[in-house]
Amino acid sequence: MPKISVVVVDDSALVRSMLTEIINRQPDMECIGAAADPFVAREMIRNLNPDVITLDVEMPRMDGLDFLSKLMRLRPMPVVMVSTLTERGAEVTLKALELGAVDFVSKPKIGVVDGLRQLSDDITDKIRVASKARIHRLTPAATPAAAATPAPGQRVAPNATTTTAKPLNTGSYSLGRLSTEKLIFIGASTGGTEATKEVLVTLPADSPGVIITQHMPPGFTRNYAARLDGLCKIRVKEASDGERILPGHAYIAPGGLHLSVERSGANYIARVQDGDPVNRHKPSVEVLFKSAARVAGPNAIGIMLTGMGGDGAKAMREMRDAGAYCVAQDEASCVVFGMPREAIAAGAVQEVLPLNKIAQHVLDHLRATVGQALSRV
Repeated sequence: MPKISVVVVDDSALVRSMLTEIINRQPDMECIGAAADPFVAREMIRNLNPDVITLDVEMPRMDGLDFLSKLMRLRPMPVVMVSTLTERGAEVTLKALELGAVDFVSKPKIGVVDGLRQLSDDITDKIRVASKARIHRLTPAATPAAAATPAPGQRVAPNATTTTAKPLNTGSYSLGRLSTEKLIFIGASTGGTEATKEVLVTLPADSPGVIITQHMPPGFTRNYAARLDGLCKIRVKEASDGERILPGHAYIAPGGLHLSVERSGANYIARVQDGDPVNRHKPSVEVLFKSAARVAGPNAIGIMLTGMGGDGAKAMREMRDAGAYCVAQDEASCVVFGMPREAIAAGAVQEVLPLNKIAQHVLDHLRATVGQALSRV
């Protein structure tokens, strides 16, 4: 089997050397080039045709985001961002994911050699996933400048396959009391930051409460929630332990902590706790979905989005067995069709849908539930 070929792009000679060493130690991959800036990288990519590139953000002569946006327009390919974990680094990394990067690794600000060695498994795992990812071409209008200032009523689409998402049919009546009874649970991993955004931006202001586990390390989820909050009709925030889950709000598991739900009288409560990784993840979709099955039962709607592996598949089956309505993203629209495939194989899913159909389908399902309730009055 041919090795995964990788080009490393980083302005630090030390980082280039370390990443090259880490990659070349793997039996299934090879670093075929290392570039100090995007202009050198452009020629390497053209001549060497790598399977994956790792890309730094802050580099001389051309910013990493500018290079990424040009690359995804002209020669779409799998990109893993390797950026320093800072407040600005978190914002820039999230923008990179919006532009089409598959995943990211946060390199340490100090102790770079030891830090990168400790991250070697994470780096190489993400390169392997990226080599199998579905990559979409970035349209010219979806550049960082354009993406930052969408026109009124317009939304930036995931992976920039289009520049706007058409508004969904939100119906002529409110979801009303049903919003306080129902909860929507979302699990996602690789490619999930943009997939989750695609679902959330089209939910109405009176949507049921949404609880989300997106595989993400500490330091990013607060920025991610703030980004979504500025785009959505519902409020989006990083979850806090013990807070009440309200309609019209979405709660994202903090990076490095598990999120679950509990019942307190008539209210649902968020529970944010430390603990061992589950299915190698913290936060884990399995933890969230198990609590949904236990606490919400038939009042839960489960959504499994793009991601590598099988985290949450067994718990989603528990949700369905408890009466929940569960959907999964289809293979064609996933960046990585791992978690949805495992949920489908587990018999956990009633519907398999393209990403751009999921929010509408969930709303239609909720409205049908409203109609059934009214018909019984």
